[in-house]
Amino acid sequence: MEKYKLGIVIDAFYPMIDGVISVVDNLAKYLSKKLDVTIFTLKPTGKKQDNIIHPYKVERCKAIPVPFLDYDMATPSFDKTFTKKFKEFSPDVIYFHSPSSLASFATKYAKKYNVPCICHLHSQYKRDIQRATHNKLLTNLILKLFMKNFNRANLAIAVNEFTRDLYINEYHLKVPVKVVYNATNMLPCQDEAKAREIVNKKFALKDDEKLLLFVGRINKLKNLDIILKSLPLLREKYSNFKMLFVGSGKNEEFFKKMAKKLKIEDKVIFAGKIMDKDLLTNIYSRSDLFLFPSQYDTDGIVRIEAASQHTPTVFVENTGASSAIIDGQTGFIAKNNPQSFAEKTLLALTDEQLYHQVSQNVFTKLYRTWEDSASEIYKIIIDIIKRGKNE
Repeated sequence: MEKYKLGIVIDAFYPMIDGVISVVDNLAKYLSKKLDVTIFTLKPTGKKQDNIIHPYKVERCKAIPVPFLDYDMATPSFDKTFTKKFKEFSPDVIYFHSPSSLASFATKYAKKYNVPCICHLHSQYKRDIQRATHNKLLTNLILKLFMKNFNRANLAIAVNEFTRDLYINEYHLKVPVKVVYNATNMLPCQDEAKAREIVNKKFALKDDEKLLLFVGRINKLKNLDIILKSLPLLREKYSNFKMLFVGSGKNEEFFKKMAKKLKIEDKVIFAGKIMDKDLLTNIYSRSDLFLFPSQYDTDGIVRIEAASQHTPTVFVENTGASSAIIDGQTGFIAKNNPQSFAEKTLLALTDEQLYHQVSQNVFTKLYRTWEDSASEIYKIIIDIIKRGKNE
């Protein structure tokens, strides 16, 4: 039986790396087992090309750099080869993950040829645009253009209820929304004792030291100052810990200086970016708590990676990442200040019975694989194709 054709559209892709690109790659890998998948994206300007061999096809469009953003903008109107390949592929369904120029092209194609269209809601675009432009009028104008593309879809998929509600109530999304949670490829550690030994040796940890962990960009956007400012307060009541930051970013030196100013440099380790997946699994396994105070992330795959190793997360309240969390059951939620964050971290480290229960819950209730999420999305895709054929 011939496979249905799925055209995935995204305005940035490898060799660039970010959370959305990782989601798209993982979904495409699993969906390509059942569907004929092609990712339509752009050619990065002035950068190395994507040399990764994918289990799906990738077609690229000409692009131009955008001065005030880190991203390039595809120009399908000036790339006849790309538009020809898109038409020749003739997708049965279009699935777009970003709302810029390629989404505009794809949604217009969908309308012209009566092809069902799904969009995936990942990011807080208003906040992103405002940060890039520092102009309220321009922010609202760009957001309006983005939402025009989203509202051309037949259906939206949101990463959680927080994101769904944000798009409906603040961004004025008009189309029906289904929630499909993000996931991870990280598998539970098979030898926790060995993992502990490896991580202790690599970072000169004492075996009885509690390990607090953050994985991600070392950036002010992630609200990392809450972590650092909470550590002196934590140390007053509980001193047998180390804080490990895994990742790199433009504010790394800023936070190193902050740690020194707070006189906690003996408690903090900046490990840099770690690409070794086995080592990263071992680090999550060795860690007692994952600290994730980000108000920027709508979800945060890192918290699911932590859950895969029975490692609970401390969040701050009223964030996308904490929106599906029940405090004291599937995680720990603090107020957005160092004192509250320190108190919640202390509770997690000292109440053994509570910690054990939350540790079990995060694994059974939060951990899920990309195969789980892709299976849900596959059903949505098949349903929307069949409904389109019956109309």
